[in-house]
Amino acid sequence: MNKSFAAKLKNILFIDIETAGIAPGFDELPQRLKPLWEHKAKIIDHTKNAQDLYNEKAGIYAEFGKIIVIGIGYLYIAENGEPMLKTKTIYSDNEHDILIEFKNIVQKYPPDSLQLCAHNGKEFDFPYIARRMLIHGIALPEVLQTANKKPWEITHIDTLEMWKFGDWKSYTSLELLAAIFEIPTSKYDIDGSKVHEYYYVHQDLQKIAEYCAKDVVVLAQLYLKMNIQNTVSEANIINT
Repeated sequence: MNKSFAAKLKNILFIDIETAGIAPGFDELPQRLKPLWEHKAKIIDHTKNAQDLYNEKAGIYAEFGKIIVIGIGYLYIAENGEPMLKTKTIYSDNEHDILIEFKNIVQKYPPDSLQLCAHNGKEFDFPYIARRMLIHGIALPEVLQTANKKPWEITHIDTLEMWKFGDWKSYTSLELLAAIFEIPTSKYDIDGSKVHEYYYVHQDLQKIAEYCAKDVVVLAQLYLKMNIQNTVSEANIINT
Protein backbone atom coordinates (compact mmCIF):
# COMPACT_ATOMS: atom_id res chain seq x y z
CA MET A 1 0.00 0.00 0.00
CA ASN A 2 1.50 3.32 -1.03
CA LYS A 3 2.03 6.09 1.51
CA SER A 4 -0.45 8.54 -0.01
CA PHE A 5 -3.30 6.02 0.19
CA ALA A 6 -2.30 5.02 3.73
CA ALA A 7 -2.34 8.68 4.75
CA LYS A 8 -5.77 9.12 3.19
CA LEU A 9 -7.18 6.33 5.36
CA LYS A 10 -6.36 8.24 8.55
CA ASN A 11 -9.22 10.65 7.94
CA ILE A 12 -11.93 8.18 6.91
CA LEU A 13 -14.55 6.77 9.28
CA PHE A 14 -16.56 3.86 7.91
CA ILE A 15 -20.07 3.89 9.30
CA ASP A 16 -23.27 1.89 9.24
CA ILE A 17 -26.50 2.49 11.13
CA GLU A 18 -29.28 0.19 12.27
CA THR A 19 -32.74 1.65 12.72
CA ALA A 20 -36.16 0.61 14.00
CA GLY A 21 -39.54 2.26 14.18
CA ILE A 22 -39.98 4.78 16.99
CA ALA A 23 -42.72 2.56 18.44
CA PRO A 24 -43.19 -1.24 18.52
CA GLY A 25 -46.20 -1.02 16.21
CA PHE A 26 -48.62 1.31 14.48
CA ASP A 27 -51.04 1.31 17.43
CA GLU A 28 -48.31 2.66 19.74
CA LEU A 29 -47.49 5.63 17.51
CA PRO A 30 -48.33 9.09 18.89
CA GLN A 31 -51.85 10.05 17.76
CA ARG A 32 -50.60 12.94 15.67
CA LEU A 33 -48.31 10.66 13.67
CA LYS A 34 -50.85 7.93 12.90
CA PRO A 35 -52.66 9.67 10.01
CA LEU A 36 -49.34 10.91 8.70
CA TRP A 37 -48.00 7.34 8.59
CA GLU A 38 -51.22 6.18 6.92
CA HIS A 39 -50.69 8.79 4.21
CA LYS A 40 -47.04 7.75 3.85
CA ALA A 41 -47.99 4.07 3.69
CA LYS A 42 -50.32 4.66 0.74
CA ILE A 43 -47.42 6.20 -1.16
CA ILE A 44 -45.03 3.38 -0.23
CA ASP A 45 -47.36 0.49 -1.09
CA HIS A 46 -51.09 1.04 -1.52
CA THR A 47 -51.73 -2.74 -1.53
CA LYS A 48 -50.81 -3.13 2.16
CA ASN A 49 -52.46 -1.68 5.25
CA ALA A 50 -50.64 0.89 7.37
CA GLN A 51 -50.29 -1.43 10.37
CA ASP A 52 -48.49 -4.20 8.47
CA LEU A 53 -46.32 -1.78 6.52
CA TYR A 54 -45.24 0.00 9.69
CA ASN A 55 -43.32 -3.02 10.99
CA GLU A 56 -41.71 -3.55 7.60
CA LYS A 57 -40.78 -0.02 6.58
CA ALA A 58 -41.13 2.61 9.34
CA GLY A 59 -37.53 2.23 10.49
CA ILE A 60 -36.10 3.42 7.19
CA TYR A 61 -37.76 6.83 7.46
CA ALA A 62 -36.18 9.28 9.91
CA GLU A 63 -39.57 10.84 10.64
CA PHE A 64 -40.98 7.53 11.90
CA GLY A 65 -37.85 5.65 12.94
CA LYS A 66 -34.90 5.95 15.28
CA ILE A 67 -31.26 4.92 15.34
CA ILE A 68 -30.48 2.05 17.71
CA VAL A 69 -26.90 1.30 16.61
CA ILE A 70 -24.12 3.24 14.89
CA GLY A 71 -21.18 1.13 13.80
CA ILE A 72 -17.82 2.80 13.19
CA GLY A 73 -14.67 1.48 11.55
CA TYR A 74 -11.16 2.90 11.24
CA LEU A 75 -8.52 1.56 8.84
CA TYR A 76 -4.82 2.07 9.42
CA ILE A 77 -1.49 0.50 8.52
CA ALA A 78 0.51 -1.38 11.15
CA GLU A 79 4.27 -1.03 11.49
CA ASN A 80 4.74 -4.28 9.56
CA GLY A 81 2.83 -2.75 6.64
CA GLU A 82 -0.34 -4.82 7.06
CA PRO A 83 -3.75 -3.12 6.97
CA MET A 84 -5.62 -3.10 10.30
CA LEU A 85 -9.25 -2.36 11.09
CA LYS A 86 -10.73 -1.25 14.41
CA THR A 87 -14.50 -1.28 14.84
CA LYS A 88 -16.76 0.11 17.53
CA THR A 89 -20.52 0.01 17.99
CA ILE A 90 -22.54 2.67 19.79
CA TYR A 91 -25.89 1.25 20.83
CA SER A 92 -28.60 2.05 23.32
CA ASP A 93 -32.35 2.33 23.73
CA ASN A 94 -31.68 6.04 24.19
CA GLU A 95 -31.13 7.50 20.73
CA HIS A 96 -30.02 10.86 22.10
CA ASP A 97 -27.09 9.21 23.91
CA ILE A 98 -26.05 7.39 20.72
CA LEU A 99 -26.05 10.60 18.70
CA ILE A 100 -24.11 12.57 21.30
CA GLU A 101 -21.42 9.88 21.52
CA PHE A 102 -21.16 9.74 17.73
CA LYS A 103 -20.87 13.51 17.55
CA ASN A 104 -18.13 13.51 20.19
CA ILE A 105 -16.17 10.96 18.13
CA VAL A 106 -16.37 12.82 14.81
CA GLN A 107 -15.49 16.12 16.45
CA LYS A 108 -12.11 14.71 17.47
CA TYR A 109 -11.10 14.89 13.81
CA PRO A 110 -10.14 18.11 11.98
CA PRO A 111 -13.50 19.14 10.42
CA ASP A 112 -11.93 20.04 7.08
CA SER A 113 -10.32 16.62 6.59
CA LEU A 114 -12.71 14.01 8.05
CA GLN A 115 -14.63 11.88 5.53
CA LEU A 116 -17.50 9.57 6.37
CA CYS A 117 -17.89 6.46 4.23
CA ALA A 118 -21.03 4.31 4.00
CA HIS A 119 -22.84 2.19 1.42
CA ASN A 120 -25.75 4.24 0.10
CA GLY A 121 -24.70 6.71 2.77
CA LYS A 122 -25.69 9.80 0.78
CA GLU A 123 -29.26 8.54 0.47
CA PHE A 124 -29.61 6.91 3.88
CA ASP A 125 -27.01 6.94 6.68
CA PHE A 126 -25.77 10.54 6.48
CA PRO A 127 -29.14 12.30 6.13
CA TYR A 128 -30.78 9.94 8.64
CA ILE A 129 -28.21 10.77 11.32
CA ALA A 130 -28.50 14.50 10.56
CA ARG A 131 -32.31 14.46 10.70
CA ARG A 132 -32.42 12.54 13.97
CA MET A 133 -29.87 14.93 15.49
CA LEU A 134 -32.05 17.91 14.60
CA ILE A 135 -35.14 16.18 16.02
CA HIS A 136 -33.24 15.79 19.30
CA GLY A 137 -32.07 19.42 19.23
CA ILE A 138 -28.43 18.47 18.65
CA ALA A 139 -26.35 20.87 16.57
CA LEU A 140 -24.87 19.10 13.56
CA PRO A 141 -21.12 18.51 13.47
CA GLU A 142 -19.38 20.11 10.51
CA VAL A 143 -19.00 16.79 8.67
CA LEU A 144 -22.81 16.48 8.41
CA GLN A 145 -23.42 20.08 7.37
CA THR A 146 -24.49 20.12 3.72
CA ALA A 147 -26.63 23.26 3.51
CA ASN A 148 -25.25 26.00 1.25
CA LYS A 149 -22.28 23.83 0.25
CA LYS A 150 -21.27 23.18 -3.31
CA PRO A 151 -21.28 19.49 -4.35
CA TRP A 152 -17.48 19.29 -4.39
CA GLU A 153 -17.33 20.72 -0.87
CA ILE A 154 -19.23 17.69 0.50
CA THR A 155 -16.58 15.01 0.83
CA HIS A 156 -18.71 12.04 1.92
CA ILE A 157 -17.69 8.71 0.39
CA ASP A 158 -20.43 6.38 -0.83
CA THR A 159 -19.38 2.93 -2.06
CA LEU A 160 -22.68 2.59 -3.93
CA GLU A 161 -21.90 5.79 -5.81
CA MET A 162 -18.36 4.53 -6.49
CA TRP A 163 -19.83 1.39 -8.04
CA LYS A 164 -22.39 3.24 -10.17
CA PHE A 165 -19.76 5.16 -12.20
CA GLY A 166 -22.49 7.65 -13.06
CA ASP A 167 -25.07 4.95 -13.88
CA TRP A 168 -28.17 5.72 -11.78
CA LYS A 169 -30.53 3.10 -13.20
CA SER A 170 -30.32 0.54 -10.41
CA TYR A 171 -29.41 -0.13 -6.78
CA THR A 172 -26.63 -2.58 -5.90
CA SER A 173 -26.65 -3.92 -2.35
CA LEU A 174 -23.62 -4.17 -0.10
CA GLU A 175 -24.27 -7.92 0.09
CA LEU A 176 -24.14 -8.30 -3.70
CA LEU A 177 -20.89 -6.35 -3.96
CA ALA A 178 -19.43 -8.41 -1.10
CA ALA A 179 -20.34 -11.57 -3.03
CA ILE A 180 -18.75 -10.52 -6.32
CA PHE A 181 -15.60 -9.25 -4.58
CA GLU A 182 -15.47 -12.46 -2.48
CA ILE A 183 -15.74 -10.66 0.85
CA PRO A 184 -17.24 -12.79 3.68
CA THR A 185 -20.90 -11.98 4.30
CA SER A 186 -22.34 -10.25 7.36
CA LYS A 187 -25.77 -11.81 6.74
CA TYR A 188 -26.22 -14.92 8.83
CA ASP A 189 -29.36 -15.10 10.97
CA ILE A 190 -30.20 -11.41 10.77
CA ASP A 191 -30.34 -8.71 8.12
CA GLY A 192 -31.67 -5.18 7.89
CA SER A 193 -35.25 -6.31 7.28
CA LYS A 194 -35.31 -8.12 10.64
CA VAL A 195 -33.89 -5.36 12.83
CA HIS A 196 -37.28 -3.97 13.94
CA GLU A 197 -38.40 -7.46 14.97
CA TYR A 198 -35.16 -8.27 16.80
CA TYR A 199 -35.33 -4.98 18.64
CA TYR A 200 -38.95 -5.00 19.78
CA VAL A 201 -39.92 -8.69 19.80
CA HIS A 202 -36.68 -10.45 20.71
CA GLN A 203 -35.26 -7.39 22.52
CA ASP A 204 -31.79 -8.41 21.38
CA LEU A 205 -29.95 -5.13 20.86
CA GLN A 206 -26.59 -6.82 21.40
CA LYS A 207 -27.18 -9.11 18.41
CA ILE A 208 -28.14 -6.15 16.25
CA ALA A 209 -24.95 -4.36 17.31
CA GLU A 210 -22.86 -7.41 16.38
CA TYR A 211 -24.53 -7.52 12.96
CA CYS A 212 -23.85 -3.81 12.47
CA ALA A 213 -20.17 -4.26 13.31
CA LYS A 214 -19.93 -7.01 10.67
CA ASP A 215 -21.47 -4.68 8.09
CA VAL A 216 -18.81 -2.08 8.90
CA VAL A 217 -16.13 -4.72 8.27
CA VAL A 218 -17.68 -5.61 4.91
CA LEU A 219 -17.88 -1.92 4.00
CA ALA A 220 -14.21 -1.26 4.82
CA GLN A 221 -13.10 -4.37 2.94
CA LEU A 222 -15.16 -3.32 -0.08
CA TYR A 223 -13.58 0.14 -0.04
CA LEU A 224 -10.13 -1.46 -0.11
CA LYS A 225 -11.12 -3.81 -2.94
CA MET A 226 -12.51 -0.92 -4.98
CA ASN A 227 -9.20 0.89 -4.56
CA ILE A 228 -7.20 -2.21 -5.62
CA GLN A 229 -5.74 -2.70 -2.14
CA ASN A 230 -5.21 -5.77 -0.01
CA THR A 231 -8.06 -6.48 2.39
CA VAL A 232 -7.65 -6.85 6.14
CA SER A 233 -7.04 -10.38 7.44
CA GLU A 234 -9.43 -11.60 10.11
CA ALA A 235 -6.60 -11.62 12.64
CA ASN A 236 -6.12 -7.88 12.08
CA ILE A 237 -9.74 -6.90 12.76
CA ILE A 238 -10.15 -5.54 16.29
CA ASN A 239 -13.61 -5.04 17.77
CA THR A 240 -13.64 -2.57 20.67
